[in-house]
Amino acid sequence: MSATAPIPDRYHGVWQRTLLETPDGRDTTTWVRWLQTGLWHGDLRVPAEADRHTAAGRAMQQGFGGTTLITQPDASAPEVCTWQRAIDLQPPRSTPDAGHMVFETRDRVIETGIHGRYLEVWERLPGSTGTRIALAAVDATGETTAERLLVSGRYLMHLRPRSAAWPADTAPDDTLADVVARHPQQTDAWLDFVIAFGVLEAGVWNIERATLPALEGGALACTMQRLSLSDAIVGCEGLPPNWRVLEWHAPD
Repeated sequence: MSATAPIPDRYHGVWQRTLLETPDGRDTTTWVRWLQTGLWHGDLRVPAEADRHTAAGRAMQQGFGGTTLITQPDASAPEVCTWQRAIDLQPPRSTPDAGHMVFETRDRVIETGIHGRYLEVWERLPGSTGTRIALAAVDATGETTAERLLVSGRYLMHLRPRSAAWPADTAPDDTLADVVARHPQQTDAWLDFVIAFGVLEAGVWNIERATLPALEGGALACTMQRLSLSDAIVGCEGLPPNWRVLEWHAPD
């Protein structure tokens, strides 16, 4: 299956992680949402213990977006899901983000690590299938940017990466906290990365979690209109108006 092939329907929706097990212990408190359209994904992870009113706390968050690839290299082994990260709040990893996936039910999937020892339990949120939209922002020159707007069912996620490049001394598997510690004078630039997630209903987007805590609890008027096969317009505070259609599946 190519990197641009739509993924199977069983993966569509918004998935909540209810358990992470690693050799270091269990985590059931981190707030995690993985939104998956027919090809595109967005992911936001907010540790319960992070004091996000401080730079150190915000650097503990994780979030990324890109395309998703499902393969089965070995017919005797489970499917492999690979999250191909085009943008990432954290610095680059040394290994792909990929796991073996086993569906216990249609709304519960178990992920086990390929490049690391872990187990994650994912449960699909009700009302998160049906509509699937993926948009890329268009700049003043008419070119698409890395900014994304993703819709799955009644949920919307906005992803806007930082403009600053990683410093030359960034090593594979460094954390954002590592980078901030080495370059404290550029903390604001490294943290200038927005992922916001919430429910879109009746033209109002209620933001539940975001990398910027000030956005949480906001209720923004938000509309999306497809103008053509390739273009859409969005009316939402804080978002650019012009977008390129990457995917648009909106059943009546």
